[in-house]
Amino acid sequence: MKNILITGSEGYIGSIMVPFFIEKGFNVVGLDSSFFSEGNLNQTYLPRYKLIKKDIRKVELIDLDGIDAIIHLAGLSNDPLGMLNEKLTYDINYHASVRLAELAKRSKIDRFIFSSSCSLYGKGDGNALTEEGVQNPQTAYAKSKVLTEEALVKMADKKFCPTYMRNATAYGISPRMRFDLVVNNLSGFAHATNEIRIMGDGTPWRPLVHIRDITQAFYLALMADRNKVWNQAFNVGKSSENYQIKSIAEIVKMRYPNCDIKIMQKNAGDNRDYNVSFSKIETVLGLTTNWTVPQGVDEAKACFDMIKLNKELFNNRNYTRLNQIQFLLENKIINSELFI
Repeated sequence: MKNILITGSEGYIGSIMVPFFIEKGFNVVGLDSSFFSEGNLNQTYLPRYKLIKKDIRKVELIDLDGIDAIIHLAGLSNDPLGMLNEKLTYDINYHASVRLAELAKRSKIDRFIFSSSCSLYGKGDGNALTEEGVQNPQTAYAKSKVLTEEALVKMADKKFCPTYMRNATAYGISPRMRFDLVVNNLSGFAHATNEIRIMGDGTPWRPLVHIRDITQAFYLALMADRNKVWNQAFNVGKSSENYQIKSIAEIVKMRYPNCDIKIMQKNAGDNRDYNVSFSKIETVLGLTTNWTVPQGVDEAKACFDMIKLNKELFNNRNYTRLNQIQFLLENKIINSELFI
């Protein structure tokens, strides 16, 4: 499996994952629409690699020529962006993902690692949810992950090995930074505005995982014996890294003691509330995560100090997915179907 295709290679996770796999000796081919390639928050050197600049919905068999394995990250990447147009969410995150898997089978590509999400658990019952737990998706984004997993399960056979990596909510510094993720968002608000703003009452639970630990988990899944990962789902994270949002705010405040925590609205219309068990990935794949949320906030603060993060940079459209998509739409760089 020397030649791997990483879709979404220019994104928040992809821009960390591509250099990692190159350093491990893989020949990486990326596929990305490049909507978010303009920004480089911390001015990180990014290695050159073969990039196919293409919408995931337009992938062709020729794009998969010579590929041994696929890591599929690409998609409309969060719930607010998914609510922009639910049909597009299903077209891109579900239908295009299944079509990519079908092309992979036709190309005799065995390993297909799908970047799913713990958000498919939606609204939990208070217990730590395992991979066999009840799925209760609350958004189009989460539903698209459920539908894609269900389709891939049916496609699995002796010659096709799909694996479903259900990532916890990501955080961490990336050149293609996202300030629409809770740890990054609260840390950014604190640094740029001297306020820690919580959208909601702060009580919902979220499992959290650093993007470098996500990258490590995908590497372990790719390198694992086929029988360990064939048609298997893995929650990606660490059991001790389940937090209430108000607890994350308190961690941020410890680094920014002069900031006030502000509840912006009691009900932000977000019903997601779940905590998750990660014992399977620890036992089966041997994942040992290296990051905790306090460490992630320290990393963010060090970066923000270095780049002198201010309101203008914090609010830059490149680092909030919905804002960038709206900019591209308003300036007719992409059409209503998000095609260039």
